[in-house]
Amino acid sequence: MFETLDKKRIVKNTFFLYFRMLFTMLVALYTSRIVLKVLGIEDYGLYQTIGGIVGILSFLNGALANASSRYLTFELGKNNSDRLNKVFSTILSFHVLLAILVIVIAETVGLYCFFNVLNIPENRLDITFWVYQFSIVTTVILITQVPYTAFIIAREKMKVYAYVSIIDVSFKLAIVYILMISAMDKLLFYSGLLCLVQFIIAMFYRFYCIKEFSETRYKFVFEKSLAKDISIFSGWSLLSNLSTILNNQGIIILLNIFFTPVVVSARAISIQVNMAVNQFVENFRMAVNPQIVKTYAQNKYDESQQLVLESAKISFFLVLLIGFPIILNVDYILGLWLVQVPHYTSEFVKLIIIQSLFQSVDTSLYYGLYAKGVIRQNSLLSPIIGILGFPICYILFKIGASPLALSWCYIIIFAFLAIVIKPFLLWKLVGYSYKRILKTFFRCGIVSVVAICIYLLQNYLLPFNRTITLLLFTVTVNTIIMVVSMYYWGLETPVREQLCAFIKVQISNCKK
Repeated sequence: MFETLDKKRIVKNTFFLYFRMLFTMLVALYTSRIVLKVLGIEDYGLYQTIGGIVGILSFLNGALANASSRYLTFELGKNNSDRLNKVFSTILSFHVLLAILVIVIAETVGLYCFFNVLNIPENRLDITFWVYQFSIVTTVILITQVPYTAFIIAREKMKVYAYVSIIDVSFKLAIVYILMISAMDKLLFYSGLLCLVQFIIAMFYRFYCIKEFSETRYKFVFEKSLAKDISIFSGWSLLSNLSTILNNQGIIILLNIFFTPVVVSARAISIQVNMAVNQFVENFRMAVNPQIVKTYAQNKYDESQQLVLESAKISFFLVLLIGFPIILNVDYILGLWLVQVPHYTSEFVKLIIIQSLFQSVDTSLYYGLYAKGVIRQNSLLSPIIGILGFPICYILFKIGASPLALSWCYIIIFAFLAIVIKPFLLWKLVGYSYKRILKTFFRCGIVSVVAICIYLLQNYLLPFNRTITLLLFTVTVNTIIMVVSMYYWGLETPVREQLCAFIKVQISNCKK
């Protein structure tokens, strides 16, 4: 597996990505603690709910963003400045039209839902109305910013993109300190400051692009043929983005309707923990996924298949390795992190990490289809199954089910996608060996059994009340056991040998 990678480039890029990721993640986790403390559990839940409404209204933006990135990168490869400017201007026009559409829907259908559907305390109605307006402005800024961000990434100005993201989280860190000393209503002031930060970041991107790249100077152009192509390309991602929006923002709104803002806060915190866990996996995929496509393009089908299956397995192991200590010590970790821990938070965190185990495999196996270019069936089948989670949760809540029912629902959905749907599509459309796929799942299963045994043993032997010393000791011991089990029972012999050789080379390079 590791022989196919450009090792020096991957090590350098991975180091930079992890530095950026660790900084932004630590700041985000810290600011969440302070924001939850300053706003309070109920106002924090209300803010997440308001953001959920606007998020649903802008679900088209995700599909359009993918198309923008693709067409700008494609035109850059042709090295035609005039054509590139037309493409950029057309894409920007698209995003402006989408922003106008979001404003219209948000101020009509969205407002109806705000006043008639959401569960908002009467004494917070006026404040949350203005928070909703700030959220609309922030979303419009984000939508119209997409072409500029996509252009910077297409130009591979990754340092600029990374530095701005670090500045962004630094601004948000400053906000929490301003929030603590402000006499204004905390929820209203917080949403207003976030809107201001987004405006500053967007203006920087615009001025930078206009100054550095003449192709981003907007001209009133709307090329019909290009607009048609972008619409068709975006259409294939539409169901997928709708599924993602419903499963995140949509579920938040359902929780607000059937339960309280406290439950919304618990779910929002669990999502943030899960995002932090999954960032480690995403950086690994960024290194491996291009190699999957490259080897397939070179007609090395067996090697591409091996990369896909090994990346699925290692992604599973990474989520387990990082998420398992959190599951074991979730109550103590939440107590250290948060001043107030909303009810249901620890249960939501445990279940969403289990969901991520299956989700990591599902996402990794997708790249086997992506490499061959057979994504149409998956683009129809997987999102439709994913969308089913929303109405199922609605029915469960309607008949009086616990809010945790949504977590079990999505665990089943993503397990079905990872274990049944993706293997079938890979076997049917790409020619993967079912035997090798089952072998991959078997090795993941063995390591999972080890994790379950550790979980049961620790709960039986150790006291419920943890200390920081006991936490560090158990995390260290459990991590060593998990790494050993992954190495000997999770990885095949050739991969173990390649991994050892890879590590030795990196150690020798560091010594030099």
